[in-house]
Amino acid sequence: MPEHTAASRLRLSGLCFLLQILNILLFAVFVRYSSESGPGQCPPQLNDSQRTLDSGFQQPCFQDVHIQVLLSFGLLVAFLGRYGPGSAAISILIIAFAIQWAVLIQGFFYFFLNGKIYVGAQSMVSADFCTAAVLISIGAVLGRINPVQMLLLALLEVTLCSLNEYILLSLMGVSDSGRALTVHTFGAYFGLMASRVLYQPQKDKRKREGQQDVGHQTDVFAVVGTIYLWIFWPSFTSTTTVHANAKNWAVLNTYFSLVASTIATFILSPVLYEKSTPQMVQIQDATLAGMAVMGMAGEMLVTPFGALIAGFLVGLISPLGFRFFTPVLHSRLKIQDTCGVHNIHGLPGILGALLGTLLTLLATADTYGDRLELVFPLVAQGSRTVTDQAIIQLSALPLTLLLAVLGGCFTG
Repeated sequence: MPEHTAASRLRLSGLCFLLQILNILLFAVFVRYSSESGPGQCPPQLNDSQRTLDSGFQQPCFQDVHIQVLLSFGLLVAFLGRYGPGSAAISILIIAFAIQWAVLIQGFFYFFLNGKIYVGAQSMVSADFCTAAVLISIGAVLGRINPVQMLLLALLEVTLCSLNEYILLSLMGVSDSGRALTVHTFGAYFGLMASRVLYQPQKDKRKREGQQDVGHQTDVFAVVGTIYLWIFWPSFTSTTTVHANAKNWAVLNTYFSLVASTIATFILSPVLYEKSTPQMVQIQDATLAGMAVMGMAGEMLVTPFGALIAGFLVGLISPLGFRFFTPVLHSRLKIQDTCGVHNIHGLPGILGALLGTLLTLLATADTYGDRLELVFPLVAQGSRTVTDQAIIQLSALPLTLLLAVLGGCFTG
């Protein structure tokens, strides 16, 4: 981290004060709690989601998503010996601000009616998703920006992330319940492009420090982070799924994917590295990659072996990326990726989007049954053909990459 001086501490204190006062004023003017029926100008599927979550509140899933964002992402940066506990503390600051800002920005897109934003449990869950994208981006620039700059990054990224989500999910009707595109892909490439703009040649000698500086204490962080991922991430990928049947589908596919990706790491790591068993950090990365690839496809896969295959393949790609592709990113493209977000979020997010597009082509009443209406309501209603929906799913990928790249460059 850049050296903290009295001036930098005062800048952080002053910016936190200004941003919090701004949030309080905007909440006072615009934000109100929604009733159980909930007003809504948002799309029908989002209205249904809001009513379902708010009426029963769904406390377990609601808590799971919060725990996932707060602990798992914080512990993901804590394993880095140089940045560890300090970065985990700063991640809590970013979460505290980003959630408030995301509730406001997303509220203007989804829950704005008669000059007011009507918020409920779904508003907070959606804000958590947006916050997760910000934390992923910070993982790519960790060590090259100070807390003040992290807050400014969160301010800009939450705005662009909410815009991207609104375009994809609301205007285009893309199915991405586990947020392979709007969280993993967007967050990864936003951070990578910001890292490219912030490239510092003098830090070349420490380019591998993040992956190598792993001792006993930091291994403990990785163990705890991995356990939290295994427990809570399936809820993270399924909490926006309205109907219980589709939710169970997404949870099970996520579990099948993460177990296969973990096995793949034990297969490949001894071949690529000298140690006979992978370090806990590598297992944590494999777990994340296996879950990220299910972001779009989790509620689409109709067979367990499909999730096992997807998880196994992405579990092979992640260590290969760290071993071969990360050095190329640094040497050729001048991108310093501190936490390796390209391998554990970016590539799995893209693969998940491509897998979701392929599965969309196979979406028929024979293969999906009653679930077709849950996953692809417009196809079930006859408003779109399967081919049209697949084209839309595929077009969402370059659009997300475009917004992430432009936003990351501007923010950097």
